[in-house]
Amino acid sequence: MPDDCLFCKIVNKETDTRFLYEDDTYVVFKDIRPAAPVHLLLVPKTHIRSVNDLTPSHQSLVGGLFQLAAKMAKEQGVDQSGYKLLFNVEKGGGQVIFHLHLHLIGGWQR
Repeated sequence: MPDDCLFCKIVNKETDTRFLYEDDTYVVFKDIRPAAPVHLLLVPKTHIRSVNDLTPSHQSLVGGLFQLAAKMAKEQGVDQSGYKLLFNVEKGGGQVIFHLHLHLIGGWQR
C-alpha cells in the first residue's frame, strides 16, 4: 500500500468514511463530489493502481465488482431506472485517485 493512497487509508479505516457495504474484498461508499443523485465508489481492498495494472489473477475480483454494482444499484433503487458504471483510467482518462475503483452513477429523474 502506498503511503499516500487515499483509498487505502479509507479501506484501512484511517478516515471517518461511512461504508454502505463492506466485506473481506470490497468497500462501497458515497463519492464526495457526486455527479448524480446516486454516486457510489466500489473499491477493492487490495491496492491495484489502475485498470492498466490488472493481471489475469484479478479476473474474479473485477467480476465481483460488477456483481456488487448490481447489488448496490438495487439497494439504491436505481436498478430499474438505470445507471452507469465507469472506470477512469490514468490522468488522461480522468483518474484522480490511483487505486482501482468503479463508479456507480444514477438516480436522475427522466
